[in-house]
Amino acid sequence: MATKFAKELIASPGKKIRLDKWDPVDTLGWEKNHKMKASLAQTIEKLDNLQYLLYAEHSRALLIVLQGLDAAGKDGTIRHVMSGVNPRGCRVSSFKKPTSEELAHDFLWRVHPHAPGKGTIAIFNRSHYEDVLVVRVHKLAPKEVWSARYQFINDFEKLLRRGNNTRILKFFLHISREEQLERFKQRLDDPARNWKISRSDYQEREYWDAYTEAYEEVFARTSKQHAPWYVIPSNHKWFRNLAVSQIVAATMEDLGMHMPGPQVDLNEIRKEYHEAADQERRHQSKTKA
Repeated sequence: MATKFAKELIASPGKKIRLDKWDPVDTLGWEKNHKMKASLAQTIEKLDNLQYLLYAEHSRALLIVLQGLDAAGKDGTIRHVMSGVNPRGCRVSSFKKPTSEELAHDFLWRVHPHAPGKGTIAIFNRSHYEDVLVVRVHKLAPKEVWSARYQFINDFEKLLRRGNNTRILKFFLHISREEQLERFKQRLDDPARNWKISRSDYQEREYWDAYTEAYEEVFARTSKQHAPWYVIPSNHKWFRNLAVSQIVAATMEDLGMHMPGPQVDLNEIRKEYHEAADQERRHQSKTKA
């Protein structure tokens, strides 16, 4: 199935969207079957090869931003989609409630050090967008403060793109209220998931509509050609993983990366290799004698 995931799921730059028009159950016609599993496996293998090329070329970077309401599946997306990636070239950063030191600085101060260097992938599990989401919903700052941050965010992401050749992909994992509650139930019923339970999960549900409105403005104000947002229907975890992996892989393929040439004279290195091999053979012969 030749689905153009990026085209279908992008929050088009400059346009307002209504999340109630995006079905979190949608799978773009895909079904959970052998064909889907094979496609996902092939894409994850492709990501491994593309990350190796990114690391070797060392001339650009990739930033992946994951946002979503509680239990949307940010951790699960990282665990499944990036399962084949070499940890040496990939780093995950989580941004929770700011510390007192972080609050003493501008809101981007704690984020910038985690931006990816050339040749690497950085994944933000929650991000700088919390400062126009949580801060807005819970009125932690006046409107004139958080509303000005959209432009600061756009400028920051533009700096990463132009200043360090960083490609930016931003994913909103879209689930329904019913699916969220079902996942909360699974956390209660499964001892291996009990540790994820938080009282705040239920308190935050009361702000569902406020978060929806805040996210819609985020998409309208910060989805750009150089840093697009994608709304990923995530009630079905398997489709979430498929869609995110396909978009990441397609984006990396479009970078036009090339394997760098050798940094040394191969003829000289071959000569040194053969000399070392001859010395080793003589050494082994003396040892046996």
